[in-house]
Amino acid sequence: MKAALVGVGQAGGKLTEALVRNNRENGYGAVQGALAVNTARQDLTPLDIPTLLIGQSVVSGDGVGGENELGAELMEEDTREVVNALDGTITSRTEAVFVVAGLGGGTGSGGAPVLVRELKRVYDIPVYCLGVLPGRNEGALYQANAGRSLKTVVREADNTLLVDNDAWHASGESVTDAYAAINDTVAHRIGLLLAAGEVTDGVAESVADSSEIINTLRNGSMAAIGYANADASPDPEENINVVTSTARKSLLTGMSVPETTDADAALVIVAGHPDRIPRKGVERARRWIEDETGSTQVRGGDYPLESDQIAVLVLLSGITRSPRIESFLDRAREAANTDPEPEPAEAFQNDDLDGLF
Repeated sequence: MKAALVGVGQAGGKLTEALVRNNRENGYGAVQGALAVNTARQDLTPLDIPTLLIGQSVVSGDGVGGENELGAELMEEDTREVVNALDGTITSRTEAVFVVAGLGGGTGSGGAPVLVRELKRVYDIPVYCLGVLPGRNEGALYQANAGRSLKTVVREADNTLLVDNDAWHASGESVTDAYAAINDTVAHRIGLLLAAGEVTDGVAESVADSSEIINTLRNGSMAAIGYANADASPDPEENINVVTSTARKSLLTGMSVPETTDADAALVIVAGHPDRIPRKGVERARRWIEDETGSTQVRGGDYPLESDQIAVLVLLSGITRSPRIESFLDRAREAANTDPEPEPAEAFQNDDLDGLF
């Protein structure tokens, strides 16, 4: 699947860089090009992909300080500059655009929905959002920002593929190490998904091409992706249970949004050496996913890979019934309705205490 990536904000830029690196290291050839957009100069400097600084006339490259309304305004003002910067990245061969953003920060949560809307107006191809939900401990501002951003971007994008920061955040990790590990984990999954539609040297029995991805994502406003792998035997008959058990693990414990099994549509991709993938195992896995998700639209296919393991990737679309998303929306509503602590100076501008004179 030929895709163009646009990272918005600090988290979006770093995740986009990880996606580009994963695509290059694995030789997938799926990512046509990428651009990182931000209002903060210091967040763009370390990135090893093309970058664009916006909002300079207002914030002078210092960022928006978590104010996502300001992030939206600055993106609105500079959308033409962003679209122009994507010339040569989005071409006639591009099959989809992914706007990548952390939905809790200021520039990403505010700018991503605006950019998605503009790209959909300009281009006649699917425009998706790859959005990262803040973890439970990331503060009320991030929760409220993400709630407002998610509500908006779901309306604007063709689909919003979600990643919950709490899904793979190991206890005891530093914040920097945790986010780097999450980015690599997400890049591995998304990289394999995009690669599924690419021409490979191996021969798949049932190809899962880019149209399967697009048709799956068409059935729903929000999506999640799961992954699991296991060692495979050289004898494909011995791998029937390997495929089915790995598919179960992918759905039940490996989703980018945990506690997500109900869906309107699904895509199951079994990756591995063609001689080790059992047709019967793939079909059983597909039927099990169909039963577990309650969806009658479960597509499936193989992805040839030189590996001693078998991996199963599960893409779910139409996941609005997920308990994890409901829990996040409750946190976002609560955060949005919580009065912030007054600034120290403001605490004195009231009648609760009488002055001496």
